[in-house]
Amino acid sequence: MVVFAAQGDPRRSMVLLWRTESPDVERPGPKPGLSVALIVETAIAIADAEGMAGLSMRAVGDKLGRTAMALYTYVPSKSELLDLMYDEALAELSAAYDGDGWRDDATRWAEDLWSFYLRHPWVLQVSQARPVLGPNEYVVLEALVKILRRTGLPPVVLRRLISALYSCVREPARTASESRLAEKATGQSDDEWWYSRSAHLKEVSPDFGERFPTLTWLEGEHAFRMEDETVSYLEQEAREAFELSLTVLLDGIEVAMKAE
Repeated sequence: MVVFAAQGDPRRSMVLLWRTESPDVERPGPKPGLSVALIVETAIAIADAEGMAGLSMRAVGDKLGRTAMALYTYVPSKSELLDLMYDEALAELSAAYDGDGWRDDATRWAEDLWSFYLRHPWVLQVSQARPVLGPNEYVVLEALVKILRRTGLPPVVLRRLISALYSCVREPARTASESRLAEKATGQSDDEWWYSRSAHLKEVSPDFGERFPTLTWLEGEHAFRMEDETVSYLEQEAREAFELSLTVLLDGIEVAMKAE
């Protein structure tokens, strides 16, 4: 399920995101006490617990003891609410990394983003094709640009590296979070799922080794063996992919710096 952000009224969305009007002024209604901040906080809690599928204006209203209609005075629609949720969640991330070296800081930035995605897996369903353009989104981006600027690489190269670093974290994090969600959604662990199907491979493809010799070699070298039995195979694989791709990418940046 992919959700495209920034689908609500452009001006109203930007006003709410950037707080250019006070969002928490009490408005007319049967019960006082609602605010944009409270609505957004409640919506994030619902999305964290139930995923994007469980999020609706009605669900938020029920949690707050109000009708969905009561929320519309504060947040015009679910589209604006999603923008606010996304940007507010990003406020958890650090605004600055001031260590001794750009590489250590880039690693910390990536690790923080990895942990953030696993705390809020619904964020991964928000497409990067349409950015929210909220203040906290820019804070996270600004922190990364400051880190990469210390490499001395040209601005155009830095822009490309920004995309590469986000992808380096986001895609493995998506796999890890989906691995966690799959067991909850299906009632079957990753191991149970794999064993139940792979056991039939010899039956349906007795010549598997001849057809896929390189994969068979890789399996024979125990390349797919994972050490931590408390974490699913796919989640461990995703974490390893994240760590390796980050290392390779940062190594490549160092090579590019020497070539300048």
